[in-house]
Amino acid sequence: MSGALKIVFLKEVLDNFRDRRTLLSALLLGPLFGPILFAFVINLSLKQSMTDEEEVLEVPVIGREYAPNLMRFLESQNIQPTDDVPANREEAMRAVLDGDSEVVLIIPASISDDLAATIPARIEVISDRANTTARRESRRLVSALSNYNQQLAALRLTVRGVSPRVMRPLNIDTVDVSTPSGRSAMLLGMLSYFFIFALLTGGMNLAIDSTAGERERGSLEPLLCLPVTRDQLIVGKILAACLFMSLSLFLSLSTFYVTLKFVPLEELGMTPSFGPDVVVIGFFLLVPFVLLGAALITLVASFTKSYKEAQTWVSVVLLAPTLPILVVSILMIRPSTGLMFVPSLSQHLLLVSLIKNETMNMLHVAISSSSTLAIGALATFICARLYRREGLLG
Repeated sequence: MSGALKIVFLKEVLDNFRDRRTLLSALLLGPLFGPILFAFVINLSLKQSMTDEEEVLEVPVIGREYAPNLMRFLESQNIQPTDDVPANREEAMRAVLDGDSEVVLIIPASISDDLAATIPARIEVISDRANTTARRESRRLVSALSNYNQQLAALRLTVRGVSPRVMRPLNIDTVDVSTPSGRSAMLLGMLSYFFIFALLTGGMNLAIDSTAGERERGSLEPLLCLPVTRDQLIVGKILAACLFMSLSLFLSLSTFYVTLKFVPLEELGMTPSFGPDVVVIGFFLLVPFVLLGAALITLVASFTKSYKEAQTWVSVVLLAPTLPILVVSILMIRPSTGLMFVPSLSQHLLLVSLIKNETMNMLHVAISSSSTLAIGALATFICARLYRREGLLG
């Protein structure tokens, strides 16, 4: 690094350190907010979606006296009928709508006669499917009723001298070849979205302030009068943004490593492969995007005349690299050589393979890194050419 370029680089770094509020937002709020939000949402979702069979589910049952055998079966499944029971079907529906009860079971008085006559007895499970808790509890209740239904059917066949196996002509065994790390990648595959977003926001304010901000304050013209070439000036600004983007990326990776310890993925049969080695390797997989991100934000900000206008346009730039990640995460596309030429997308696919604990394809790594760096260098060259314009200060 030449002396003039080094001076510009250090000047931008020191200026950014002096703006403590901006630095706090870029290096703390960005890298910390994503991992903490991710852990909170995942924990909340797991608690709502996972059914704890050991926990007693209390359900109001209208007509419980008509089916004592069914009540005993439900109690064996940790489903306990409550004493507070609506008077009729209308009140039961009102109680569910008002949120007084999550689910209500209605047993008709004719259930014994229907079962004796081998007529299907109609049992109603009233719930509000728009309510997540009610949907989970009703699913548990319906599952228990289905098991009871199968037991009754098997008993009927046995009494008639027919083996219950005639109702099961096929034994279907599902063979799962996935690994605990592979299953965790289904959930953790979106981590690259947070990493790239944190990476971009880490140096965004510096890139905007050192271009559009200096033009707006009128401090860019004195800088251009110094014995520093315009190429050195813009490259120094971009490198300073790269430094803070790299710091933000490393902080985000480290924070995710800590927060994942508090996510109970093991309860879902997932073992997240996200140790310190993944943090280090993931950093080197993603860091080539730093140059491209810094150059793109600087390029966009160079066309704007104010800090506020630059923020508006840069917000679009922040979305562009993350959109392919969202699409590929939904489609579950596997890595291929052609996709390694696409920045952000190639880093995402490589990171997912790393989390799955799969063998890294070094050709893919080389293509991803070199192509991303090449596009970043091209964007830096375009920025340097743009700063040679005479109308730059206008």
